[in-house]
Amino acid sequence: MDYIKLIEGAEGEIVEKKSRFIAQIAPVETEEEAYAFIEKIKKKHYDARHNCFAFSVGAEMPLLRFSDDGEPQGTAGKPMLELIQNSGIHDICVVVTRYFGGTLLGTGGLVRAYTQATKEALEACTTKLMQQLLPVLIRTNYTDMGKIQYILNTRQVAIINTEFAEDVAFTVHIPVGDAKAILKEITDATNARAQIEEQDEIFG
Repeated sequence: MDYIKLIEGAEGEIVEKKSRFIAQIAPVETEEEAYAFIEKIKKKHYDARHNCFAFSVGAEMPLLRFSDDGEPQGTAGKPMLELIQNSGIHDICVVVTRYFGGTLLGTGGLVRAYTQATKEALEACTTKLMQQLLPVLIRTNYTDMGKIQYILNTRQVAIINTEFAEDVAFTVHIPVGDAKAILKEITDATNARAQIEEQDEIFG
């Protein structure tokens, strides 16, 4: 299953009726890392009225947690979590700090404010599409090398390493869904002269 991984977090901030909503996002790979980031933000903004959070850890069947931290139930953590789920980003933790401005916003106003602050931070994040890849070692003679390079380039396959010796050896990472067709194309183009060694699938 392909998924989007958070590479670098970011911040976002909005002001709603004099209340400041500061969203901070970080990549996390475990529940412990998520709670450590939450505690770090709470210490940084110890004087804030609320530090609400949401996080998603893991690619398949992710661990999901959220907290309204004293705001009316369902007005902060849950809409924040829904937003990061809809973004498709995994291994992510968001904390939105609220400095109360003296005016009540109501449940609808709170949902909009926490969602908008989270959205601002999400849009500034750096992400990467993580694909299920098949590492393959392709050995070929120099005559067929150009044909294989052409196929790999046309299909936008990442060449991880190339070794030149008596033969040429390409180490490539092919998206799993495309692997069968691409390897058949290489086999047909070289009349089965290319030696193809498939390895264990990875994410990358």
